[in-house]
Amino acid sequence: MVAGEASGDLLASHLIQALKRRLPDADFYGIGGPKMQAAGFQAQFPSEKLAVRGYAEVLRHYREITGIRRQLLAGLLADPPQAFIGVDAPDFNLFLEKRLKARGIPSIHYVSPSIWAWRGGRIRGIAQSVSHMLALFPFEEEIYRRNNIPVSYVGHPLADVIPLEVNRPALREKLGIPQDQLVFALLPGSRQSELQYLADTFIETAKCLNQRFPHARFLVPLATRETRDLFELALYRLSAQDLPITRLFGHAQEAMGAADGVLVASGTATLEAALLKKPMVIAYRMSPWSWRLMRRMKYQPWVGLPNILSGRFVVPEFLQDDATSDNLAQALGNLVEDQETCRRIAETFTRLHEQLRLNSAERAADAILPYLNRTEAWTSAPQVA
Repeated sequence: MVAGEASGDLLASHLIQALKRRLPDADFYGIGGPKMQAAGFQAQFPSEKLAVRGYAEVLRHYREITGIRRQLLAGLLADPPQAFIGVDAPDFNLFLEKRLKARGIPSIHYVSPSIWAWRGGRIRGIAQSVSHMLALFPFEEEIYRRNNIPVSYVGHPLADVIPLEVNRPALREKLGIPQDQLVFALLPGSRQSELQYLADTFIETAKCLNQRFPHARFLVPLATRETRDLFELALYRLSAQDLPITRLFGHAQEAMGAADGVLVASGTATLEAALLKKPMVIAYRMSPWSWRLMRRMKYQPWVGLPNILSGRFVVPEFLQDDATSDNLAQALGNLVEDQETCRRIAETFTRLHEQLRLNSAERAADAILPYLNRTEAWTSAPQVA
């Protein structure tokens, strides 16, 4: 298995648990994060090594990333696993999957690349690389069937683990936050590259919000020690140490669930915020070169998953040069003060939650099992890379 960032680590950990219930002696190894390792995964490389986004950022790490991929591929070809499961990270995983599939190793890809949003021509490469696609969203299934690629719509694991109704008072009590205090959650990303472009903007936004709401508190969950260090350096650089910011190591769902409003970098965390029924503002920045390329290739007016899945702008998005602290603070402040808009957003996100709640890890495991050697699976200890 290969998962390249925090969201993939979470998805893969649930899948490992579901497969282990069916194949308790199976071995899982490859590239993964702490949640996968807690589920029994053997990490030959940490997932943080692949956690870069944008063309310019990938180029800076190209030699290291390709070196890791070369080592992993050589090991898999020398000692073939019964199946390879690539979890998201399509540029990295599809390269491996194409070569493994050509050698007769089943290659399952978990999380469809966003071919419906940009770079739709990738479908031809996917057909050559993937034995089976596991799709998280309902509209993706038809795209793959139309191109004769085996596919299963499995729903989204986050919709299974996040309750339909969130107990905000309990979360606030757990975090030691007064029930009547205004709280904002700030999520500037899980990758170091995201913090490099967003940390300053999110801190400046907190400064603006602090002027408008002087008694508010800010919760900042950070996925890794490296991203926490980057955020703390930004606080020092901007002389913002006196802001009422509580930094958390992980606990993103608790922070968002306890908050009145969320400022979040575009990515899986936007879906988490939606499943928690939170009003949010979505922001994103990357290198100017990466932005120019991606802007020309995208097909839809939205980048945030809640808006894409709803087919409209349910919550505001501010990208690149528009992602200024003034814009973000004004939009988020206006949202939390408009209770009717917050109620409508929560209703929309509840319907979305119900659509995605399918016990996805179990459905994904059901789709993967036919690709394993069932006789050996029950008589020996199979490997699932």
